[in-house]
Amino acid sequence: MTTTGSSPTDTSASPRRSLWSMFTRLVVVAFVVSIAAMWVYGLFFASKEAVNKINDREWAARAQAICERARTERLTLTDLRRLDEVGPDALAGRAELVDRATDIVTRMLDELVAVRPTDAKGQELIPMWEAEYRTYLQDRRDYADQLRSGLNRPFAETQSQGLPLSERLETFAGDNEMPTCSPPRDLTV
Repeated sequence: MTTTGSSPTDTSASPRRSLWSMFTRLVVVAFVVSIAAMWVYGLFFASKEAVNKINDREWAARAQAICERARTERLTLTDLRRLDEVGPDALAGRAELVDRATDIVTRMLDELVAVRPTDAKGQELIPMWEAEYRTYLQDRRDYADQLRSGLNRPFAETQSQGLPLSERLETFAGDNEMPTCSPPRDLTV
């Protein structure tokens, strides 16, 4: 009796499978080794300094003190009444509070940038930070105008590189150990 097909000892497909299996294992091992190398580099060799950190620590300490005073002044404007409790001029009153708080932050920023950091990195970064902060302040002014016109919509701020400016400004302030220089979060829900 003659049979057709492959016998159990036929290994014609085996070398191909073996080669493919070895290639797959090599790819997986290379991937795992590269991930492990990335983590080792990140944990032990990469710089831990924030990209936005300026080297003039006296400037940052001065900024923190200025921003703390402005924050304290802004807190005196706190009005916790609900809009429906205030009456027909509620939006206009809220617009006035937004303008007064924005005036405080504007004075704060003016005082901060009146003296520039002494290091090159600070001299490069502070003007960019200031420009974004001024755009954020204009967003606040536009919001106050919106309230005065009778529209009670959520505060909308300019985006930069897919992030709200307040997040970028807050990151810079945090990186430079001046957290009270973050933009106020009094308009976000």
